[in-house]
Amino acid sequence: MAPKLLYVVNIPRFFLSHRLALALAAREAGFEVHVATADNDADSIQKIAEQSLPHHPLPLSQHGLNPIGELRTLLALCRLYRRLQPQLLHHVSIKPVIYGGIAAKISGCPNIVQALSGLGYVFVSDGWRARLLRGGLSPLFTLALKGAGSRVIFQNPDDQQLFLRRGWVRAEQARLIRGSGVDTDRFLPKPEAEAGLPVVLFAGRLLWKKGLAEFVEVARRLHGRALFRVVGYEEGSSPLNVPAARLRAWQAEGIIEWLGARSDMPPVYADSHIVCLPSTYGEGVPKTLIEAAACARACVTTDSPGCREIVKHGLNGLLVPPGDSDGLTAAVKQLIEAPATRARMGAAGREHALKGFSARQVHAETIALYRSLLAAG
Repeated sequence: MAPKLLYVVNIPRFFLSHRLALALAAREAGFEVHVATADNDADSIQKIAEQSLPHHPLPLSQHGLNPIGELRTLLALCRLYRRLQPQLLHHVSIKPVIYGGIAAKISGCPNIVQALSGLGYVFVSDGWRARLLRGGLSPLFTLALKGAGSRVIFQNPDDQQLFLRRGWVRAEQARLIRGSGVDTDRFLPKPEAEAGLPVVLFAGRLLWKKGLAEFVEVARRLHGRALFRVVGYEEGSSPLNVPAARLRAWQAEGIIEWLGARSDMPPVYADSHIVCLPSTYGEGVPKTLIEAAACARACVTTDSPGCREIVKHGLNGLLVPPGDSDGLTAAVKQLIEAPATRARMGAAGREHALKGFSARQVHAETIALYRSLLAAG
């Protein structure tokens, strides 16, 4: 009988963009795959169902702090685990990791993969919500992550070392798998467009901590030297959300061009010359930067955990200190004016992506981890 594998992810759209390909690879490898997400995005849930993946809706709020609502989430997970009785759980991001880890222990699920796709809002924000959450995390992580059948996937070594130093995870539990993987047969190098101004692209969720304000500031300073383009969608439940109205206002001023959300990203990268992500979000490894590297586009990003995993300064892009608008402007300007440098960095980025960040490699490493857990149990 095929072992039953359940993915638990906050947001249906995030599952589609970051974990669907892994789930399909696991099914191809012989697992019976199920998916549980928040129940608040009917379109994305329908797309999951179209892949013939059984979907289990959860009362899960990504950024909610209502104690009654959070208890409902925990109890719903316990009921789901007892009913479904999966042989293997794969939790993705902080809330599923903590609540799912606790529910698994209550429900007797023996094999758990805990995937921390970056530390995100909780660890980078100075707001009262984030401070409140940080204050209670230590005992919760210790409880949720412990156990002989628990393995913890980190996307970058900075996050892994933080958890080891704080005693939240033991060395034998930790695994480093860099990012969620990119289909390098789909994200392919294309020649830069020669006509018109160079295009500098920001792609990602519209969050302040992703560096959108810094990107717009560079666009103001370098107005007329390049076209600055934004692709992304709002995350309305996040305190860090940049409202769509702000994007429309920047576009009306002629500072940026906003394309909204796009699912067809390869042609977006093909139409770009430079990819710029000035993130201070607490990334795992930003998928945008991996995709850009696979498409042979030079990148400018911050010298921060996750970002510096995929972008190596001077090799396939430029790193600047977080929050340094002058340094960011200088780096973008340098690449705008140096097409030969962009070409060299783009070729190096493609090689870098192929060596350690392809979906094929990430899927193989993750499925090998599943099998080792089941064999040990």
